[in-house]
Amino acid sequence: MPKGLLVERAARNNAEWCAVMSRSHDVAGEFGAQVWAAPARTPPYHPDAVTLAPGADPAALTARIDTATPGASVKDSFADLDLTGSGFQVLFEAQWIHRPAGAPAAAPHLAWDVVGDPDTLGDWALAWDDGGGNADLFRPELLDDPDTFVLAVRSAEGGLTAGAVASRSDQVVGISNVFALDDGPDAAWPAVLDAVHRLFPTLPVVGYEHGEDLAAAVRQGFEPVGPLRIWLRG
Repeated sequence: MPKGLLVERAARNNAEWCAVMSRSHDVAGEFGAQVWAAPARTPPYHPDAVTLAPGADPAALTARIDTATPGASVKDSFADLDLTGSGFQVLFEAQWIHRPAGAPAAAPHLAWDVVGDPDTLGDWALAWDDGGGNADLFRPELLDDPDTFVLAVRSAEGGLTAGAVASRSDQVVGISNVFALDDGPDAAWPAVLDAVHRLFPTLPVVGYEHGEDLAAAVRQGFEPVGPLRIWLRG
């Protein structure tokens, strides 16, 4: 499959996840032909707009989000925008990643389950946050979304050791928020990939990473398929 098409599917999947997360915080975004955008500030770590196709119009994009208050952010899914004229700077660059459906995963040494109740979600969020003060980002409303699967990885004793979020769309499943309490992302990926394979055996896996997290994903069989940028307006 052409990498450009994979990037479009990954970007759409990610925008759908951002829309779900925003709705859980009572922020309603809207999909257009080129961009998903929310008129009010989205939750932390989630952009106010995500481009869905190459060549999005920067002026039309920024007109759909709140640039009057600091902190507006844009996920430039194709790394082809110049938003400096609107007061944005590049926060970081990353790579979309792809792993084929049915690709074998390393044998997991940890069990996993899908979080199904608010108390367990709260415990998961505290582990993900690791004292950062943003555990309330993951609200119980997420559990009502039929395409969102919060994955909890557990030790033999049943303790929470790692996790991720799987977001299903029509043609791919996206993975985000991968974390491990010990040993970094390499400790989380085998069980996460086992969960994804069992839950969605026919769907390719996509996401985006940068730095050492990108290197860890590549070690687990992902291929970088295209760049993206995150823009932030101070």
